[in-house]
Amino acid sequence: MGPFDHAEPGGSDAQPGTGKVVGSLAELWRYPVKSMRGGTVSQLLITDRGSVGDRAWALRDPTNGRIASAKRFPQLLEFRAAYEVEPTMTTSGRVRIEAPDGQSVYADEPAASELISSFLGRRLRLENQPRVDEKTGIDRRTVFGDVPVSEMKPDWTPETMPDYFQLKTGTFFEIGAVYLLGSGSVGHLRELQGGTALIDRRRFRPNIYVDTGPATDRFVEDEWIGGTLEVGGTVVLDEFQPTLWCVTSTLAQEELPRDRSVLRTTAQYHSGCLGVYASVRHPGLVRVGHQVVLHGPGVAQPPSRVFGRAARRRRG
Repeated sequence: MGPFDHAEPGGSDAQPGTGKVVGSLAELWRYPVKSMRGGTVSQLLITDRGSVGDRAWALRDPTNGRIASAKRFPQLLEFRAAYEVEPTMTTSGRVRIEAPDGQSVYADEPAASELISSFLGRRLRLENQPRVDEKTGIDRRTVFGDVPVSEMKPDWTPETMPDYFQLKTGTFFEIGAVYLLGSGSVGHLRELQGGTALIDRRRFRPNIYVDTGPATDRFVEDEWIGGTLEVGGTVVLDEFQPTLWCVTSTLAQEELPRDRSVLRTTAQYHSGCLGVYASVRHPGLVRVGHQVVLHGPGVAQPPSRVFGRAARRRRG
């Protein structure tokens, strides 16, 4: 069976045979520690609380109780985290963190917080038990790079916007349980930018990266809004929300340089949004190569039309 042939129906509550194949799973990404680099895996267990093991750990600033992220500490993207022991629904696994200088430490060791803090120049504490109400601190002057705040959130100004972003209740996630990005949208943004920037899917930290085919003439996720996606005949995702980006998409990581034009182009052509958050209607296991079928409208709904510019869901 090829990547765009219709899969046999599984246990989902979407109707088999009635949808449109929009692509296949090209990559599945997991980030064990919030704002650190993660890596690809061959399969992900998707639950209504996101993929198992994703953003399981985060750094807390003990001076204000807020969660630290690359929005204020871009050096976090110089760290890489990976599971040495895989997590399950009932066990947390074990995460190894590699520092920029090659040192490594386990996340559950006291030395981990000390090592990370020494690189960042600020005392932070690594934790894996999120509180009910979590916030991540931001710098209001730089959180959207050189894009004016009013272009991203028309009801905000640098003086009136909060100095934090609210996180999803009881988690270290920004807003949604799962974040999806289509290859066509990345290619479209690259063309709109003019080709001088290294616009790469890693800048946007997807959980699910969908190969949507060779076309790069549109933001493909706009057509998913209002519908449902059936993945691998089992997992069903819905309640898609356009994802508002921030300075994280412009930061240097690995061979990708810092480039503010990435967010500037996203703001100019798509209201600052790329990709979508999703809720999980039906959980299950997804694997690279699984087919993605859209059940629903298939009519493009750009962010400004769906919510108005002030109501987009934020990421970074």
